[in-house]
Amino acid sequence: MDRQLTSLRGQVVLVTGAAKRIGRGIALRLAEEGARVAIHYGNSEAEARRTAQECSTDLLFRADLERVGEIERMFAQLAERTGSLYGLVNNAARFTLRHPLEITEADWDSIHNVNLKAVFFCSQQAARLMQPSGAGRIVNIGSLGGLRPWAMHAHYCASKAGVIMLTRALAKAFAPLITVNCVAPGVIPFPDIDERGLQMIRSTPAARGGTPEEVADAVVYFLKASNFTTGQVLAVDGGLSLK
Repeated sequence: MDRQLTSLRGQVVLVTGAAKRIGRGIALRLAEEGARVAIHYGNSEAEARRTAQECSTDLLFRADLERVGEIERMFAQLAERTGSLYGLVNNAARFTLRHPLEITEADWDSIHNVNLKAVFFCSQQAARLMQPSGAGRIVNIGSLGGLRPWAMHAHYCASKAGVIMLTRALAKAFAPLITVNCVAPGVIPFPDIDERGLQMIRSTPAARGGTPEEVADAVVYFLKASNFTTGQVLAVDGGLSLK
């Protein structure tokens, strides 16, 4: 029987896009939980190094997630340095605003290459590292946009809806040893939030935006849960998905 973990202490967990924002919040929380956090970043090296320092980790990896070869190289380096992997948090994502009549092929590919394709290939590589140990946890960061349609973000919504279905398909494919679950945040405000985001906060039943720490709470739950919890989507959105 696969049992629920009481502690993540010593467990290797890779967080993609961990330099800033929600990814940084997740990484810091995992470090507080005692996990050995591996930090991935794309271009934000200074911020990634600061996050790694605050997490007291030397596991820092740069990779362009649009390129499968770089994903494979990152996981090979991780395996060489740690010898194992318990958890993967697929957090890295892109978000742009475009009217559907203005979305170009480049716009579409830019979003889907990171938000969906990279999630699959990171999960594939992670599962291969997890299988020998007999257990593993993959947590995908989705979005309220994968549950509700946003007119000016059709390409983004499609990518995040894809993450939700990918979560369910991989949960079946990787069972019973590896679980795959999804956290779908609502509005998590940062200083650059626009008026659309502020309007969504005003419509949120909880009457506020969320925090990276609250998203991290859900991630920790899935990382610690037994394999009886898999293929699930947990909306951390203050009730906004109910509207």
